[in-house]
Amino acid sequence: MKNIAFTFDDGPNLTTSIRMLDVLKEYDVKASFFLVGDNITDETVPVIRREMEQGCEICCHSTKHADMKVMSAEEVKEDIRLCVEKIMSVTGYKPAFFRPPYISVSQTMYDEIDMPFICGFGCNDWMPQVTADERISMMMENMRDGAMFLLHDMPGNENTVDAIRRLIPELKKQGFNFATVSELFKMNGITPQRGILYSSVYQNK
Repeated sequence: MKNIAFTFDDGPNLTTSIRMLDVLKEYDVKASFFLVGDNITDETVPVIRREMEQGCEICCHSTKHADMKVMSAEEVKEDIRLCVEKIMSVTGYKPAFFRPPYISVSQTMYDEIDMPFICGFGCNDWMPQVTADERISMMMENMRDGAMFLLHDMPGNENTVDAIRRLIPELKKQGFNFATVSELFKMNGITPQRGILYSSVYQNK
């Protein structure tokens, strides 16, 4: 069995997040959602609860989605504190992983954020001109055991919804199993470390 993780950034919202959850439910697939704190509102809390009900994992993607590489240590700590508190108010647990906005990192961030950093293999799916076919093709280039994929459930990102709907049944035929990021590390017997920007659980630098 080959194990992979789909991860989605920039939610929650009342449009694409829900359609992505519909696809995941249809195929009985779990994923990890990296939430932006400012998007966690009374209106979107039910979306987060549904993500949890479907076995998905809730992770941290900062409060403001700003470039944290240029922030001071205090600014970094405060941004993460706010996001973590918002997530915990809904989930009851501290998120296990962090994805830096724009995959922009600094030593200050590694020092101040006490979560492992996740990147993931991307497919330029934040660019509306990239078609669903192109997204699928780029993902397949990195499709391997232990891989994590950086995707977005931001409003209007219908090409990724389409790509995932088409990709999941094909990957299942090829023997791939879908897990959350936490499950992916656990099932491979790997403890994630700080100071590493992971795109695969087998990454060691």
